[in-house]
Amino acid sequence: MIITRKNGLKGTISIPGDKSISHRSVMFGSIAEGTTTISNFLMGADCLETIGCFRDMGIDIEVTDELVTVHGKGLRGLTRPENTLDVGNSGTTTRLISGILSGQDFDVTLSGDASLNSRPMKRIMTPLNAMGADITSVNDNGCAPLLIKGSKIKASHYDSPVASAQVKSAVLLAGLYGDGPTSVTEPALSRNHTELMLRGFGAKVESEGTTATIYPPEQLYGQDIIVPGDISSATYFIVAGLITPDSEITMTNVGINPTRDGIIRVCKAMGADIELNNERIVSGEPVADITVRTSKLHGTEIGGDIIPTLIDEIPAIAILAAFAEGETVIRDAQELKVKESNRIDLMVNNLVPMGADAVATEDGMIIHGGKPLHGIKLNCKYDHRIAMTFAIAGINSDGEMDIEDAECVDVSYPTFFQTLEELAK
Repeated sequence: MIITRKNGLKGTISIPGDKSISHRSVMFGSIAEGTTTISNFLMGADCLETIGCFRDMGIDIEVTDELVTVHGKGLRGLTRPENTLDVGNSGTTTRLISGILSGQDFDVTLSGDASLNSRPMKRIMTPLNAMGADITSVNDNGCAPLLIKGSKIKASHYDSPVASAQVKSAVLLAGLYGDGPTSVTEPALSRNHTELMLRGFGAKVESEGTTATIYPPEQLYGQDIIVPGDISSATYFIVAGLITPDSEITMTNVGINPTRDGIIRVCKAMGADIELNNERIVSGEPVADITVRTSKLHGTEIGGDIIPTLIDEIPAIAILAAFAEGETVIRDAQELKVKESNRIDLMVNNLVPMGADAVATEDGMIIHGGKPLHGIKLNCKYDHRIAMTFAIAGINSDGEMDIEDAECVDVSYPTFFQTLEELAK
């Protein structure tokens, strides 16, 4: 994909459904009694992998342009798949489904693509195995493929060393099959979509501080879910609207869950013209319309408890920082090293050749903004967030931004480039 400079991004856009919530709605609908309907489901590659996995375990899931309908079979209704479950590039599918599969009465192997099979899975294997699960890394390297043997799950408490919604969710979902309450304490509060949605499906889930506790339910019950627009996907257009001259963009129906809204807080701290309107609750999640306008931005410091609320947005925040005046320091973000790519290195190693003043640190980066940028040939390592981030940088740079493997954006935002073109007309 070749990207060139653009000005005057204007319009109102709908953001694709939240990836985290789309995954969970299919998973929880599959292990609930009765029918779950899901509107605004994200038809991205990762979420379609989740549908495929549950279909392979005997769940009837209908997919149309408007609706995903899951015919759940209850907590014990899954059946052993004939083959290895293919999780593609989806870490969310892998880690969350591992919790559910730990408590089944059959064995199953999970495997994905080369990128997925190099990502760390010990972070879920350790707590799940401590609960009585039997999960082994087939290649004995702490990564997928994973062999999961159905086991009896014991009530447990886990002190997680990382603030990770995937780790927390894996433990809580295994706890659905436990012999008593299961709890997780995190060093900071990660996104809480699992807790909110499980309550909606009828489970008793308590949250106090950074501790979440689940009590094994008799059953879960199908729900009608409207998935809000994904704030992680909205972020690219929030950044584009703020740094592209003569721009004003409104994004409708975007999720603004407090465990995910760090990007909004950072934008305000940098002096952004950003408004939230029509705030409301939809299917248990806070939602708003977000409007941004071209702004004069200044650097800021980002670290501590805000990091889990914007971990996926840090690449785009680095672009904001490159176009802001002064210094921006991002710290406590070592989690970026184990995403689809090492996003700290990938951001800095591409920003510097563009002309930016950026330095990688052990747990983040330091960026001195305000330098003019020029396009480069970008190998995004097939990381969807890196591809979209540098597309936004490209429309504000001289020359051409040539993004290899740009189709990787299909993971979370299949219409991204089309939407970008429409705003520039």
